Amino acid sequence: MERSSAEDPEAPQPGARLLLPAREFLRSRKGLILVAQAVLSFIIFICYIASEAASFLMVPLLTLLLALGFFCAYSLKLNEKFKAIYWLLADFLCCLVAAIIFFAISIAAVSKYPDKASKTAGVFGFIATVTYAISFYLTFNELMIFLKQGDSSDAPEPRKSEENYSNSDSDSD
Repeated sequence: MERSSAEDPEAPQPGARLLLPAREFLRSRKGLILVAQAVLSFIIFICYIASEAASFLMVPLLTLLLALGFFCAYSLKLNEKFKAIYWLLADFLCCLVAAIIFFAISIAAVSKYPDKASKTAGVFGFIATVTYAISFYLTFNELMIFLKQGDSSDAPEPRKSEENYSNSDSDSD
C-alpha cells in the first residue's frame, strides 16, 4: 500500500517551498549578478571593519542589504505580485548609485589609507563597481524594452476609446 505525499512527513510541504528561491532564477543572469553583488558587498564590509577606513563601512552594508532585498524580491516573484513598486527603475537607480559610490570610495581607500585591509577593500570595491555597472547596463536595457513596449501599446488605446465614445454619442442621437 502506497502512502500519498500528504501522509509522508518527509515530503516537502508546498508552503515551505514558496520561501525558497526558484532554481530558474538562481541560474539566471540576474540571479547570479545579485549573488555576486551580495558576496562582494559582504567581503568589502568585512575588510572595512578590519581597516582604518571604517568611515566607508555603511556603503557595503547598505548595498548588501539592497542586493539581498532585490534577490528575495525577484526570486520569490514579489515583483509580479506588487505592481505598485516600479522594480526595474528601483533596481536601475540602486545599481547606478552603488557603482558610482563604490568607485569613489575604492579610489579613496586605495590612495588615502596605507593598511592592507583598506587596499583589499578598495580592490574588491573596483570589482563590485564592475558588477554593479554590468547590472546597471542590463537593467537599463530591460527598462528601455519595457518603456518601448508601453509606448507602442498605449498609443492606439486612446484613439479606440475616442472612436467608441463618438460612436456611442452618434447612436444615442
